[in-house]
Amino acid sequence: MKSAGKPDGEDASAHITARIDELGDWRGEVLAHVRQLIREADPDIREERKWAKPTSGGTPVWSHDGIVCTGESYKDKVKLTFARGASIKDPKKLFNASLDGNTRRAIDLRERDRIDEAAFRQLIRAAVAANTARKK
Repeated sequence: MKSAGKPDGEDASAHITARIDELGDWRGEVLAHVRQLIREADPDIREERKWAKPTSGGTPVWSHDGIVCTGESYKDKVKLTFARGASIKDPKKLFNASLDGNTRRAIDLRERDRIDEAAFRQLIRAAVAANTARKK
């Protein structure tokens, strides 16, 4: 969905902001926090909205040379799914979900969870590097 007169990125960023505001609880705070960390890790990251349906406004997506991660909110968690997470080193063991697959890995954050900010930014940078290397 594209708004008249707005580049896709601005529309997607506005959608993500609206989603954060719409949540209005700890999930919105967590999504806003990880969004900030993602932007700090890669100022060139592109915000997108994918998989929109009539029943949902779509999923927040952060991309750089391909999908880096998605940010979905559920009743009991915020799930950050890394598209190529299985190929990324995770020395601080942030990945705690979707560990059995060959491609994706995820971080589930529940209400009182705290994320290691430095390790998360490094994970974002590693995901961008993996995408860039794959693209070449």
